[in-house]
Amino acid sequence: MTNDVLKIEHLTRTFVMGEERVHALRGISFSVKEGEFVSIMGTSGSGKSTLLNILGCLDKPTKGDYLIDGVAVSELDDANLSTLRNRKIGFVFQSYNLLPRTSALEQVELPLLYNATVGGKERRERAKYALEQVGLSDRMHHFPNQLSGGQQQRVAIARALVNDPVMILADEATGNLDTRTSYEVMSLFQSLNAQGKTICFVTHEPDIANFTTRSIRLKDGLIISDTAIKTLSASEALAALPATEDYEL
Repeated sequence: MTNDVLKIEHLTRTFVMGEERVHALRGISFSVKEGEFVSIMGTSGSGKSTLLNILGCLDKPTKGDYLIDGVAVSELDDANLSTLRNRKIGFVFQSYNLLPRTSALEQVELPLLYNATVGGKERRERAKYALEQVGLSDRMHHFPNQLSGGQQQRVAIARALVNDPVMILADEATGNLDTRTSYEVMSLFQSLNAQGKTICFVTHEPDIANFTTRSIRLKDGLIISDTAIKTLSASEALAALPATEDYEL
């Protein structure tokens, strides 16, 4: 039986703003099993961003339970929560969040600096391997301003992979990319998922969600649908795009 990588039960998040109470999440429940590729969708005000912050252990629910890899997040103090976030979750952001004067290899090494069990030699080897996984073995010593947008996002994906997390949490990871480069990045995510990586991908773009295997839609803090998707191949979608100038990804 496949294990639940994450499980949330009756999750509620309420914000108090003056005399007003804003119910961002209204008692939602779902789980994600090992090896799933799930898109989380919703318009502005749906609760999508609030849910993302809770899944990333950047915020805590008002009520309800959140377990990641069997660990109850609410029972952790700040130090253990930080360790869990570093070891269990790989983050990929829309804006890449790369340091401007740091090479691709050094960018990918960063999460391992907070892992005392990993020495310098192993850290370097694991970072190299992660960059190889995303097709950037020839760009290890390049700085962000020497890389295309797609290459920068690949560095960010490698950084998310380097600690071998139980889940990759991607926030609008194609939001700053053109269609062709977006499909290239989604092809990479599909490849990683085929290797067994569990991925939660937050997006507002239906065509991007079609490359995942399951879609959860939020509206007004509630789950309005949770359905399996007839997954499209990102590489096939890329091949079907009209011919255009070469992109260096």
